[in-house]
Amino acid sequence: MYFFLSNLSFVDCVYASAVTPKVMEGFLTEDKIISYNACAAQLFFFAAFAIIESFILASMALDRHAAVCKPLHYSTTMTSPICILMVTVSYIFGLMQSSIHVAFTFHLSFCHSNVINHFFCDIPPLLALSCSDIHVNKITVFILALFDVTVTLFIILYSYLLIFITILRMHSAEGWKKAFSTCASHLTTMSIFFGTIIFMYLQPNSSHSMDTDKIGSVFYTMVIPMLNPLVYSLRNKEVKSAYKNAVRKLKS
Repeated sequence: MYFFLSNLSFVDCVYASAVTPKVMEGFLTEDKIISYNACAAQLFFFAAFAIIESFILASMALDRHAAVCKPLHYSTTMTSPICILMVTVSYIFGLMQSSIHVAFTFHLSFCHSNVINHFFCDIPPLLALSCSDIHVNKITVFILALFDVTVTLFIILYSYLLIFITILRMHSAEGWKKAFSTCASHLTTMSIFFGTIIFMYLQPNSSHSMDTDKIGSVFYTMVIPMLNPLVYSLRNKEVKSAYKNAVRKLKS
């Protein structure tokens, strides 16, 4: 669990750092200019690590399934090589798909305007600036986003279906409480993350609005990376205990 959490924290740091510092600089200095290459780099790192996060959340669902449904086999099922393989595959998917997005987006001609109707370089506002045919780009974005959401959500929902079946078979209230406590943090994070992805990239073009995209992007780029440490920390007994000990030492 902590191996996946450490990777989730790293991914949150990277894709939040790809956006937030530049946004803060714009607020503080009123300098809202970003170069062409910096825009491409921002899109690459943001897209790559957002996709990686979705697959890591799916990996964590499999980990929770093994912990709740087959606790006696957990140490032999979720071995270090298996965990490393799952995270490696997540990184490969993220980096490959992000490379496709950047190549397809920056292969276009931009001649309408150089003002991005957004607070960072995301695919929809960049496509809106292009004077090229963006039909293929829209289809590519939709297919890749649909693939990511379908695969990862299937893994997560199937894992939790088996988890809930296992919980219902438990006869002790303590077992119910422990199982729900194990999964609550991951369920909270997963719901916010995938809800935002579906809202941002899988809605019909007719209902697509840049203003609503900006609101959704605030959750996607800043709120979720900030919430994840809080969600997991507040649900973790060891973290609570360490925090209480630190407070006692400060008071003494």
